[in-house]
Amino acid sequence: MRETVWPKSGWRRWALYIYKRVLRIAQSPHAIALGFSAGVFASFTPFIGFHFMIGLALAWVLGGSLIASAFGTAIGNPITFPAIWASTFHLGCLMLGRDPGSVSFENLGGGMLAAADAILPLIKPMVVGGAPLGMVVAFLMYFPVRAVVAYHQSRRMARLAAASAADAPGAHAQRR
Repeated sequence: MRETVWPKSGWRRWALYIYKRVLRIAQSPHAIALGFSAGVFASFTPFIGFHFMIGLALAWVLGGSLIASAFGTAIGNPITFPAIWASTFHLGCLMLGRDPGSVSFENLGGGMLAAADAILPLIKPMVVGGAPLGMVVAFLMYFPVRAVVAYHQSRRMARLAAASAADAPGAHAQRR
């Protein structure tokens, strides 16, 4: 249970792992950034448990990397979810013309039907607010992800070309 909230190796190492995995995907920088952004957008929906599927479907429709979309959903995690949920809820209430304090949580423990009636007024503003907020954050994430991936891929290609040139026949004779 503890690993769900706090990774054994720590959040910094976990974030570094995600960063390196995204950089090593063998697709174009555009496809990787688009897929990652699709996953980020999916994290702004209130449908926990379906973020991977939403991100995959969106990346597939847009032509982005499916693997990168899975990594993009990591934006939604136990540390960021409270801020995401609060911001999407408040923006959704603002867009719907509702007072955020008007939602009651009293019926959540009163059985399945009572909980469904109590949770719908909470989910609707989160969906309405999550769409524009998720689009903005996904748009903002696209550009740095694309730039970092393009830089990493060009450096990797240069290293491979240098290594290939060093291993070419006659390369040793030219050095002497």
